[in-house]
Amino acid sequence: MTAEGIDAIRLALMYTLLLSAPILGAGLLVGLLVSLIQAVTQIQEQTLSFVPKIVAMLLVSIVLLSWLMAKLADFAVEMFTAF
Repeated sequence: MTAEGIDAIRLALMYTLLLSAPILGAGLLVGLLVSLIQAVTQIQEQTLSFVPKIVAMLLVSIVLLSWLMAKLADFAVEMFTAF
């Protein structure tokens, strides 16, 4: 593999991490909060944690949509001009 190919893969992985981190972070925080509430109230329903996480991740995705698209456009421009 050439150095340019390795750089392209590294750049793609960095953008993947950058774009997915806020959405996954929101899911993690909501999951921890729901788990804490379940532990305190002793309600151990497994399906209770899925809906709030999905809603939170969807809301974060909608709020950050313009930023996500701008970063994807930057990545596309960088891939076509650099390599």
